[in-house]
This record gives sequence, C-alpha cells and structure tokens, in this order.
Amino acid sequence: MKSAVKTIFTAVMLISAIFIFSACSQKQEQIIGEPYEIDGLEFVTRDENKYAERFAIDRYEDGYSVIRTQDAASLLIVPEGKQPPQDISNDIIVIDRPIDNIYLAATSAMGLFAELDCTDKIKFSAAQADAWYVEEAAAAMENGSMLYAGKYREPDYELLLNEGCRLSIQSTMIEHTPEVREKLVELGIPVFMDRSSYESHPLGRSEWIKVYGELCGKYDEAAELFDNQAALLENIRVSDTQKTAVFFYINSAGQAVTKKPGDYVTKMIELAGGKNVFDRLGGKDSAASSVTMEMEEFYNSAKDADILIYNSSISGEVDSVEDLIAKNELLADFKAVKNGNVWCTKKDLFQQTMKFGTVISDLNSIFNDDTDQDPPEFLFKLNGGDGQ
Repeated sequence: MKSAVKTIFTAVMLISAIFIFSACSQKQEQIIGEPYEIDGLEFVTRDENKYAERFAIDRYEDGYSVIRTQDAASLLIVPEGKQPPQDISNDIIVIDRPIDNIYLAATSAMGLFAELDCTDKIKFSAAQADAWYVEEAAAAMENGSMLYAGKYREPDYELLLNEGCRLSIQSTMIEHTPEVREKLVELGIPVFMDRSSYESHPLGRSEWIKVYGELCGKYDEAAELFDNQAALLENIRVSDTQKTAVFFYINSAGQAVTKKPGDYVTKMIELAGGKNVFDRLGGKDSAASSVTMEMEEFYNSAKDADILIYNSSISGEVDSVEDLIAKNELLADFKAVKNGNVWCTKKDLFQQTMKFGTVISDLNSIFNDDTDQDPPEFLFKLNGGDGQ
C-alpha cells in the first residue's frame, strides 16, 4: 500500500513539475514572443532562463543567435567572419562580432560588462566619471578610453557619430524621450533596450549578464557567473524568526523614503529571511518602487523594527549612528538603534547588478546574526549610539 501511495505521489509531483515548467515557459513566450523565422537561418533552440522573464536568447545554426526582449528591436548576433542573412525584418538589429564602440546609457548594465571584463567594448558613457562606483568604468573615463557622451536625454550626437558609435544600450527612461531614440536611429545608431529593471525576481536582473555575454561572445562565462550567484541564493539559511527590517533614507526635506512591497530590494529582504515592515504599503504592484512619508508616520510604523538598513545610494553614506540620528532625532528612539542593529549600504550597491545573490546572502547573514563568521560585502554596521 505504501509503495502504491509513494508511486502515485511521485507521479503527481512529476506532473506538477512539468506543468510549472510549461507554465513558466509559456509566460516567457507571452512576454517575449515566438522565435523569429529568418530566411537562410535554421532555428535550433531557445535558452532556458532560471529567473529572468524579460529576455530570451534564440539559437540558430552556424553560431547565429537572436537576443529577444519586449522591445520591438531585437539583436541578431552574427559570428565573426560570417555574413548576415538577407531580407531580415526591420525590427531586428544586426550586430557583427566583435562589437565595440557602445554608448551605454543603462547604468545598471555597467557592472555586468565589468564582470565579463568587457568594459573595453563601451566607448561612450551617459554618466560622468565621478558617478561611477564600478572601478573599471571610473578608470576608463579617467584615462580617456571611455568618453562622456551626454545623458540619455541629451546625447552628444556629434561625438557619437564622429567616434563611430555602433550601438546604444538604453534603460527604459528613453521611453520618456522618444525623440532621442528616433534621432539616434535616424543617424544610424541602433538602440537596444535594457529591461532588466522590469524583472520580478532580483536575480532576474542579474541574469541579464547572459544578454551582454552573448553580445560580447562570452556567453559561457556569463552563465557561469550567474550560476554562482544563483547558488548563493539556493544555499542560504532562511531564519524562522522573520526579523522585521526597514530599508530607507532621509531626503533633503527631512522625510523618510522607503520601499514598497513590490520593489526588488524588498524582495531581496524577503528572500534573505527578513520581513519588510511596510508590507502593505501601496500594494504589491511589481512596478512599485519608493514612497515618501513624514517622519512622524515613519516613526509610528517602523520604530519597533528589528533592523534598520540605511540606503546610501541617494543621500550618501553615514559613518555612525550619531550621523544617522543627526538627520532626525526621532531615530534615536528606534528599537534597532537602541539595540545596535543599524546597517548602511555601500555606495556601489546598485551598480553591482551581477552581485544580487551576494547581497541576499549579506542580508541573510545579518538576519541570522552570522556577520562575525560571514561579513557582508555590500553593507556595513554603524557603530555608536546606545548599541555601541
């Protein structure tokens, strides 16, 4: 009898797994669309993504591939020494390897290029040197091998043309200035849209390293780097205590800015075993991000949180609990401040898209009080105050 029950249970689990995989595949197909039928190229397979839903890489014979996204324009990657097919669709951008002279306006992608040792492919930056916390990017701009070519909304068209820009990689912010996109295309500079910020899972953002690995001819290295980050998530020890946490900063007006439930930072906290105090704030819409509130309201909701995490990416790092309290005296009465459980992110956190597995592991170490044995890489503890 037990054997029969076990057999039935195994069969049910297998069918469930097949259904879930099929549902996930169909979901990506719906977001991305079916592989292109391209004259002269025979489709082979679509790579399987682990977390990412906003891109797909389709393989064709002889080493050709197509990077698909929600955006109308996809990238057809032509292997070095081969010719592109004739009469391809207008919504396909042809990229001959090796690629170089990229204008990068999607700043979150710089860390992915750096992990692949491919920052030399980027000739133009939409951020000034002092805005980069990715060391390779800052160094390249200092030595002149990477040039500032204007912000995404005001690119230096003349510089891009004179220096032979071959591809512009934009964030979704370009959708607010469609005339810029149209002008780039008119000048013969194709535009590829990075939609990693729309990924529902934090590691979905990290998985975009496969996109740039494929673009630069380093897909295998990209897949290995991503698998290492995914393994960190799979191996963390999730605490049963569900410690409460608040991720926030104080703006110039003295208001608290924190994260909504649908934001990927909140999801990293949850994946690490913590619980966001503001779990009902503004709903769980995946497009939700930050919310600003007066300090009195913030105090009433967050004063009993077990852990405070100060976001340094906007207002700069704070060096001590005293520095934090100086931003608003109400913070002195927070439970986490009294208990010495206040942390601050390092400035480079949000430019390290590839390291979100490490960030989740860092948070897990904090929630489990394991930081002495497993020190966080992207957060540091604030000293001072009652907790010392």
